[in-house]
Amino acid sequence: MTTTLITGANKGLGFETARRLLAAGHTVYIGSRDAERGRRAAELLGARAVLLDVTDDASVEAAARTVEADGGLDVLVNNAGIESRGPGNSVPGAAETTAAAMREVFETNVFGAVRVTHAFLPLLRRSPAPVVVNVSSGLASLTLVSDASTPAHAYPGVAYPASKTALNMVTLQYAKAFPAMRINAVEPGFTKTDLNGNTGVQTVEQGAEIIVRMAQAGPDGPTGGYFDAEGPLPW
Repeated sequence: MTTTLITGANKGLGFETARRLLAAGHTVYIGSRDAERGRRAAELLGARAVLLDVTDDASVEAAARTVEADGGLDVLVNNAGIESRGPGNSVPGAAETTAAAMREVFETNVFGAVRVTHAFLPLLRRSPAPVVVNVSSGLASLTLVSDASTPAHAYPGVAYPASKTALNMVTLQYAKAFPAMRINAVEPGFTKTDLNGNTGVQTVEQGAEIIVRMAQAGPDGPTGGYFDAEGPLPW
């Protein structure tokens, strides 16, 4: 039996990923910083709920102890993420971006992923086929964002894409450090979720496709890569 933990899984892409992996036979932990929302989501899906705030050391460490006591972990999906938003749900441009805003986004999107990965590494290293999936973004690609012919080029924000670019580097360095694991970053696409005020152009079912695929990567699967549903993306 494959046991999977998904952070930020009480709604959106995390919830849909949990649903799909449960259908594929995984035992799934719904990681949520809100205990009641996590419990309701887990109940709805037939998953297990675990209180997990990726920005809080004690919360993450307690979650790791819970999962360890239940038997261990094979797959970690670092899905929890936030985007900096201004008045009227607008994305602050470069002139409006502050260090405090950057720090808040990095705390979840980068430090949170590192915090969770670090805490669960001992469990993953005991698995016969450990997998880590970091949910990144097409906005993490320096190649795409610097190309005026791509939609990514028009995005005005600084904090969110910078955090996801950092997450891509974290992914690559972890993959090099742990060659026995399959560790990849994925771009779900511009999906309708609360993160973007449901302005996305595709469904959570479509967005979850690449997350689910990489969560099921076998020992011979790719590692240290950056992918969307169509294949590898340029860094």
